[in-house]
Amino acid sequence: MDTIKVNDRNTAIKYVGQQLSRFSKEYAAVFAILIMGLVFSFMSPYFFTAQNIKNIFLQCSALAIVAMGQAFIILNGQFDMSLGQCVCFTSAVAAYLMKIEGINPWLSILVALLLGCLVGLTNGVLFAYFKIPAFIATLGLQMICRSAAKIITNATPIARLPDDIAFLGRGYIGIFPICVIIMIALYIVGQFVSRKTRFGRNIYATGGGAEAAYFAGINIKKTYCLTFALGGLLAAFGGIILMSRLDSVSLTNGNLYEFDSVIACVIGGLSLTGGKGKVIGALFGVIFLIIFFNGMTMMNIDPFYQDAIKGAVLVIAVLLDVFRNKRSK
Repeated sequence: MDTIKVNDRNTAIKYVGQQLSRFSKEYAAVFAILIMGLVFSFMSPYFFTAQNIKNIFLQCSALAIVAMGQAFIILNGQFDMSLGQCVCFTSAVAAYLMKIEGINPWLSILVALLLGCLVGLTNGVLFAYFKIPAFIATLGLQMICRSAAKIITNATPIARLPDDIAFLGRGYIGIFPICVIIMIALYIVGQFVSRKTRFGRNIYATGGGAEAAYFAGINIKKTYCLTFALGGLLAAFGGIILMSRLDSVSLTNGNLYEFDSVIACVIGGLSLTGGKGKVIGALFGVIFLIIFFNGMTMMNIDPFYQDAIKGAVLVIAVLLDVFRNKRSK
């Protein structure tokens, strides 16, 4: 009896250890956010203030929505280099239609969302059916979107957009910004879709091993196309939020979001090999990035150095992902 009790206790301890290890891997970004927040709070009296916390979440909103689209694509074993310029292109289309052409703002937004979905679907078709590597296909769409945005805007900002859409980026419900509420709501839905639906399970299965998923009866080509289309749709939605928050569209909208979203996903525990991690991790990764650079700005660190630091953060995050994958094997 004593031997059985000891074995049960050892099994329980081992199980708890495994769960703690798994939790620390999946939510390492949360611990990093808390530690970094404490450090910056001591280093700057202006960091841990209500106004700065609000600014951090406002800055997170658009990028986090784009990062969620990137998260689905990374879980599917690929990544999309066109998302940043998709943000710029779709918001430019919406701004042009509602401001220059005088079309109903909500119809303009709908057109922009459909275009974002079309951009993503095109990426998916090029990759899944024409066997063009995702990096090349999405890089090509990135250039097309950037060129289209230049043509639409004539490389000049479109500002003072209709008041009808102002609440999306600058409105509040009580003390809570509407764009932050939308961001959180989307992540709740995204987490549910990724974990509790057939589509979400197909994404994980395809990302974990496309050949095995194919023999399991999953239509992997359809899964790739739908995932890229979802990424494009979320990029367009993020672009609308950013456009509303800034009350303008320029060629800098969404600049480098494709890289920032990948960095956020890796920091948030998603593996670039696919099939590992949680969609919510992308949100934690974005919060980490925004807090990190917000704190450095308050410490008067030169922005030129910040770009180098961002690159270093990406390399370190990818190295950690490589080490995690080696240990899991």
